[in-house]
Amino acid sequence: MFRIITVEREYGAGGSLVAAELARRKGWQLLDQQLTCEIAKLASVDEHAVARREEKCDPLLHRLAKVFWRGSHERSLPISDDKIFDADELVAHAQEVIEKKAREGNCVIVGRGAPYILRARPDTFHVFVYGSRDKKIDRLIKLKMSAKDATEMVDTIDRERAAFVRKYFNAEWPCRGLYHLMLNSDHGIEHVTNTVLVTIDSLERQGKTEPPGKNVHLEPVRQSAG
Repeated sequence: MFRIITVEREYGAGGSLVAAELARRKGWQLLDQQLTCEIAKLASVDEHAVARREEKCDPLLHRLAKVFWRGSHERSLPISDDKIFDADELVAHAQEVIEKKAREGNCVIVGRGAPYILRARPDTFHVFVYGSRDKKIDRLIKLKMSAKDATEMVDTIDRERAAFVRKYFNAEWPCRGLYHLMLNSDHGIEHVTNTVLVTIDSLERQGKTEPPGKNVHLEPVRQSAG
């Protein structure tokens, strides 16, 4: 049985909306902005520690970390620089939080490296949501983003996510071998949600819950205790 769903997404493709609907219909916990807050809380340090670390932090990785860990635009809250202070530490903290939530089960996790971190778990269903450039820009504009900003974000955010994944997981983004489904959201959030739920039901009835990413070789992430 699947007890966890991870939703990775292209920026503007509505992946967080799909995740929210999946969580609502399954009656599970949604881990989107809440996950970011838990990771930030776990990584919190005083301002002097932040300053010491920032002196050694690669500015590019610092920027990529902020892009990768923040919530999607649909549900995001700004995260201050005193929380995201070191990308290496963030990856370690994220693994700790995500593995803890996975052990608890009955949750839908948005991004944050979850498909990579949980790739060997047989109780985790992985979906990647993508879309056409025009549809993604249009979706962001409808969410009150300016056309200029929407275009710039769609054209840059995913490149930065890809660079971060190459750095920390030694994989391309998206790593197609990790996912049970890769779905185009151009036909709507409900269509994607329904397809995910129907597929999960079908695989569970057939007893086919083998993790697709168990044989995908990635750079190992830090093993958390417990």
